[in-house]
Amino acid sequence: MNNIHIPPVVKNLLIINVLFFAAMFMFKDYQGNYLLVEKLSVFYFDSPFFKIWQPITYMFMHSPSGFAHIFFNMFALFMFGGVLESRWGAKRFLNFYLITGLGALGLQWAVQAFEVYQIVGTATPGESLLNLVNLTPNQTLTLQGIYSGPMLGASGAIFGLLVAFGMLYPNTEMYIMFIPVPIKAKYLIPIYIVMELSLGVAQIPGDSVAHYAHLGGGLVGFILVKLWGDRNNDRFYTYYE
Repeated sequence: MNNIHIPPVVKNLLIINVLFFAAMFMFKDYQGNYLLVEKLSVFYFDSPFFKIWQPITYMFMHSPSGFAHIFFNMFALFMFGGVLESRWGAKRFLNFYLITGLGALGLQWAVQAFEVYQIVGTATPGESLLNLVNLTPNQTLTLQGIYSGPMLGASGAIFGLLVAFGMLYPNTEMYIMFIPVPIKAKYLIPIYIVMELSLGVAQIPGDSVAHYAHLGGGLVGFILVKLWGDRNNDRFYTYYE
């Protein structure tokens, strides 16, 4: 265990996420609601619950309903983030992480704005939303979900890391649960992208995952790697020597 190297930015991101997660359980109202979820998660930009700091703080929040959300995100941050930070350096890695997180939010907001526009004719109805009539039950539920449902989690930024890793280390063999054979990153990551796109388009009832946020983080990650002119490099262990 003494030989495990965690670069400083990844280490601090892990610590901050865990601290935010623990803090959620310390601040509840008399009904048992998690106060930090409302304050630090991010809402649709036209929602009365939206605050200017949320586009940053939402990346450090995770679902309080269980440990799976934060565990898998932090595991991916540890596994892939360490390699990328060692390759790029602390400053560039942090910029990449934050920009992909904002890109994830940007695409999610764009999809939500399109849905609102389709229903009411504008993406920013504001308080006039309360006076709308003749809405179908499905339209009402969609608007309620967009305006009252917070988005939280590092998944968008994590998806950006996955895409960057797949671009820079395409022949690295990876194992995933329930599949006993390794799959190269250049095949696994595109499959994951297609799955996210399919789930986002399908809009399965009860699915609370922000699939378009994942795609937004991956898209921005792809663009950044291309803009930086980084080359493919399969020397996986070079950066841990």
